[in-house]
Amino acid sequence: MAARYLSLFQRRCRRNCSIIVEPPFRGSHCKSLTSGAASGNLMKEEEEGCSKDNDDLMSRIFRLRVPKRSATNVLQRWIGDGNLVRASELRHISKELRKSQRYKHALEISEWMVTHEEFKLSDSDHAVRIDLMTKVFGIDAAERYFQALPLSSKTSETYTALLHSYAAAKMTEKAEAFYESIKESNISFNALTYNEMMTMYMSIGQPEKVYSVIEELKQQKVSPDLFTYNLWISSCASTMDIDGVRKILHEMGCDSGCNEGWLRYINLTNIYVRLGHLVNSEPNSLVEANKGIITQREWITYDFLIILQAGMGNKDRIDQIWKSLRLTSQKMTSRNYVCVLSSYLILGQLKEVGDIIDQWKQSTAMNFDLGICNKLLDAFSEIGLVDKAEAFSTVLSQKTCDSIDESK
Repeated sequence: MAARYLSLFQRRCRRNCSIIVEPPFRGSHCKSLTSGAASGNLMKEEEEGCSKDNDDLMSRIFRLRVPKRSATNVLQRWIGDGNLVRASELRHISKELRKSQRYKHALEISEWMVTHEEFKLSDSDHAVRIDLMTKVFGIDAAERYFQALPLSSKTSETYTALLHSYAAAKMTEKAEAFYESIKESNISFNALTYNEMMTMYMSIGQPEKVYSVIEELKQQKVSPDLFTYNLWISSCASTMDIDGVRKILHEMGCDSGCNEGWLRYINLTNIYVRLGHLVNSEPNSLVEANKGIITQREWITYDFLIILQAGMGNKDRIDQIWKSLRLTSQKMTSRNYVCVLSSYLILGQLKEVGDIIDQWKQSTAMNFDLGICNKLLDAFSEIGLVDKAEAFSTVLSQKTCDSIDESK
């Protein structure tokens, strides 16, 4: 679950929806679309899609409250009124619809672009269609669409989109076979493709297979991104290969792509490993759990997902992940609290730091540990983030009635 959450997020961040400059599409060119029986079906089929003062196309489409309503009809009515439609606008509307999980309407917009030669589909458009077809009609439909694409449109983006469909559905055999065909295609791929395979292996509980993907990435001289490193580190941490984690962190620090976000990630991971008392041990000791209960391995994966979001500066994502974790029946450990506290602290979110302390103190499953908080304070001071340590000390003083020094 944590791995799939990461996959969805990285695709949103990495996918480049390229904009092709196209002439606007005008109503005067589309009379054939609204003639005959089709025009009869367009006569106010949906009240939600009707025009209002100072209206725009996206507002009309978003008023379609149920999937059975037709975004295509709204588009045709918009053009019939003499309005303009540009490819960039349609791509933006489709993106917002996907964010709202309104996949059928997003696919209808994509279909409309396909049926109008005025709009030339980009590689990103084809990739989006593969993803939408998977969600609306199933993987079989996405496969047929990919297979029917001309060779020129079988690019890294479309290959990766179909690979994502297999991986998300945990269709391991198909994903692995398709991955092999990708490697034989002589097309240049970026880290996202390899990340898809690693995400799948993490989601099916086979973190030991992540390293083989890393080796292939390096052999192809593909630059890893922060998602790549996070998946690699998560796989090592979840199998308690802590020496491996430290080696990866060192490699990250030497990577030419290392930036402020990466440094935040490195610092947080070091703090997490140190204060979470993660040590090298047998990996099998981590996976025992009753059905429906989050295993320690999965908890570690979630913790690193929070650390990843902190490295990228995504406070809202941390909010969402932490909220979802609190809704589970599994009791949290001090390690989980250290992870989220340090993540909010490094981003300067002191209100949230205070809120987490309150939640920890109110927890019936895990006693609040002021000693661990003091160690966290020291850890921030030791890596040179004295201002963060001082801010944390202030919050601790406000939230506890005890002297901080007394617990040391």
